Amino acid sequence: MTQHQVLINGQWRDSLGNKTFQAVNPATRATVEGTYPVSPWPEIAEALEAAHAATVAMRGWSGKRFARFLDAYADAIESRADEIVAMANFETALPVEPRLKNGEMPRTVNQLRQAAEAARDGAWAMATIDTQTNIRSILGPIGPVAVFGPNNFPLAFNSIAGGDFAAAIAAGNPVIAKGHSSHPGTTRLFAEAAHEAAQATDMPAGFVQLIYRTSHDDGARLVSHRYIGATGYTGARHSGLVLKEAADRAGKPIYLELSSINPVCILPGALEERAEAIADEFTGSCLMGTGQFCTNPGIVVLLESEAARAFLKSVAEKFEAAPVGTLLSGGVEQHFRAGIVHLQRAGAHIVTGNQPVDSSRFCHANTLLEVSGDDFVGNAVPLQEEAFGNASMFVFAKDEEQLVQIVESFEGNLTGCIYSETSGSDDALYDKVAPALRERVGRLLNDKMPTGVAVSPAMNHGGPFPATGHPGFTAVGIPAAVRRFGMLQCYDNVRSHRLPPALQDANPTGTMWRYVDGAWTQGNVGS
Repeated sequence: MTQHQVLINGQWRDSLGNKTFQAVNPATRATVEGTYPVSPWPEIAEALEAAHAATVAMRGWSGKRFARFLDAYADAIESRADEIVAMANFETALPVEPRLKNGEMPRTVNQLRQAAEAARDGAWAMATIDTQTNIRSILGPIGPVAVFGPNNFPLAFNSIAGGDFAAAIAAGNPVIAKGHSSHPGTTRLFAEAAHEAAQATDMPAGFVQLIYRTSHDDGARLVSHRYIGATGYTGARHSGLVLKEAADRAGKPIYLELSSINPVCILPGALEERAEAIADEFTGSCLMGTGQFCTNPGIVVLLESEAARAFLKSVAEKFEAAPVGTLLSGGVEQHFRAGIVHLQRAGAHIVTGNQPVDSSRFCHANTLLEVSGDDFVGNAVPLQEEAFGNASMFVFAKDEEQLVQIVESFEGNLTGCIYSETSGSDDALYDKVAPALRERVGRLLNDKMPTGVAVSPAMNHGGPFPATGHPGFTAVGIPAAVRRFGMLQCYDNVRSHRLPPALQDANPTGTMWRYVDGAWTQGNVGS
């Protein structure tokens, strides 16, 4: 059986480790041919040394160097797109069309090219010049970045091709990618394309490296190592918090995207106006990708009424009629079932679903739960545990005051949504609910489900803990996502020729936006 190699210091080579794992096809429960190594600490340490050497070699490089790599990498991915999509489908059971081929693949290459443009332009670094004091500052590369990718987006959030990777590279940093065990073959194909692009654009040997798995202890050592500048992590809350604890002890930035239940509040006027349309929107959003989205709407809050009960009945019927998708892995299936049991023990009741469907693949029935507002308020913490998959829970508030109280009991989330009647009959209640929800979510939506996350400069794919580790940053949207991997570097009375080009009086590109003496400008200093 083939044992796949790791990419360390510019070379594909056999791992130093003797422990291996195999991917599993979720659609058949069968193991995939070929083994992947669990990298031992000496191998990880070698990757760190190589990444540090790359950082030293790249000191003073302009953003154009990194842009050339990102553009070349996007081209290389497109040339292998069919192979990558086929592998991702095989390892995750996510559909080729429209999900992987028409959704994730274009998003992946587009965000790499957006990152290239940001690196070339340089405005992401926020060059700031105060001529009166002769103090100048800019965001510079923070150093090697470790990226831990999730299971649910094998392309667009992949550790060696996704948003965190693109942002770290655009900021001028080398990356050590830690692949996800659910799709190691997909990550390997990306790494091959990245390695080819790195060689074609004359990047240092330790610029892009790949390991597939580490022990938990070695993962903690990695994120806290003295050579690491920062870490990007997308995944389960427990594992992320273990890494955060280790990184925090060492004073190392770690940007986490953890769990989120993404509450949806549907106000009475909206329900009266367009209940069936909202039921269709909700069902499509909740069951998309078998519910395995970080922005899946996991809680719906309504005022108790006959219309609200009819709405629940309509959604339940749609859940029962909809096909049951395949879950990403045996672990996801196990934790999903356990999550539903946990919600039941906390006071929720099954409306429909919660039963095995097809033993030949990883799956579980589309599931709806409900709980009273009194029970939710009285036991809010365990009733907000994420059941990652094709499920959601309805909460019925007895009055407007309790509806607001429910919202105020929410933990931090990536998104929160309010549906209201279009002519304004819900506005008074909206004005009570929205301020409470606004404080608890990174992105507030009106009259649309939260599942889609556009790659827009204005996007916030972040939010208060425990959705992420810090409410001031986003994992999606350039240039903001790039700034996570920059270090603020200040120059006080430094001679002009010793300054980075972006801080010298002449604008190095002629178009870069800089903040000079209290005003944004593309001109030269003094012009």
